[in-house]
Amino acid sequence: MSQKNNSEKRCWPIEADDELMKEYHDTEWGRPSYDDRYLFELLILEGAQAGLSWKTILNKRKNYKKAFANFEVKKIAKFDEGKIQALMQDAGIVRNLLKIKSVIRNAKVFMEIQKEFGTFSAYIWVFTNGEVIKRKQGEDIPVSTELSDKISKDLKKRGMNFVGSTIIYAYLQAIGVVNDHLADCVVREPSSTVSK
Repeated sequence: MSQKNNSEKRCWPIEADDELMKEYHDTEWGRPSYDDRYLFELLILEGAQAGLSWKTILNKRKNYKKAFANFEVKKIAKFDEGKIQALMQDAGIVRNLLKIKSVIRNAKVFMEIQKEFGTFSAYIWVFTNGEVIKRKQGEDIPVSTELSDKISKDLKKRGMNFVGSTIIYAYLQAIGVVNDHLADCVVREPSSTVSK
């Protein structure tokens, strides 16, 4: 776990004893990622968050990994009606039928994107020519941008669900395509990529 001092500045209020949120902020959020399994995991978790808090989803993350085959798209794409009904009984995840079905649908589309681009990473990073977008200090953090609008529109066109522009902007922040860490944040300049 992170040994950061509780008094150090982070990008959003985190309770002093919330080690899970601190660890996520300090070691994952805003760090560039190129691993397809991890990129799929964050895409699904961001979609699951719709209408809920990130803390709620983060606390259920281990349950999601277990319920959704460690986010292995090939396995998830084969989930059938029986599996969907079993997931609806799983108190460890958000039991929303539309969200559960979207994970399966999105896994299939994710695989189609992998076939077209080689990896999903290649697809998502092409939108910024492989560059991390850093928000200018002093600017408010938006809930969506032209970039998230563009990616959201493309993913919807390909058949994904729960990929609205606001969800996609949060996703871009999470996977490090956008670095919205504050100037005085303890990890303003993440020194490495995510190694999950």
